Amino acid sequence: MSEPPENRKTSGMKKARKSTKKKTRDSSGGQKSVATSSPAHLIDARRKWPSDWRSEMLARIRIVISQAVPEAIEERKWKKPSNSMIGIPVWSHGGIICTGETYKNAVKLTFANGASLKDPAGLFNSSLEGNTRRAIDLHEGDKINEKAFKSLIRAAAALNTSARAKSVK
Repeated sequence: MSEPPENRKTSGMKKARKSTKKKTRDSSGGQKSVATSSPAHLIDARRKWPSDWRSEMLARIRIVISQAVPEAIEERKWKKPSNSMIGIPVWSHGGIICTGETYKNAVKLTFANGASLKDPAGLFNSSLEGNTRRAIDLHEGDKINEKAFKSLIRAAAALNTSARAKSVK
């Protein structure tokens, strides 16, 4: 996990937006082009924060999701000052699979339709009282049960796809 972002393999995960040029005004009123970042670059930028286990955890989650559902789209949504204006990573395939929020003591992976998913490995450990969502709180030092997590990701993507197919009929 400590290799530089440019050396990590990120193919297989579709990006919702690629780096683009955006026109802005400089201090003299003239226009200049500024590169904007893709969601993957924003996660990589967060990883550069010194000794931030949460960034490492999100980077690992991102890799596992891309392995489980290579067609998944990764986006950044809900940018606000409380998340350093970099937003919250959202993975979707036919609908939101999950989001990855960082808190002081946890990384929370919230599954949009988690209450409808079977969780034989017992990964869901948060937001259990809700009718729709379920979450996994990961703390510093926690290990991810990758096999069970991939199965949950695939099930969430399949649920989105089947729900979408039913609504079209």
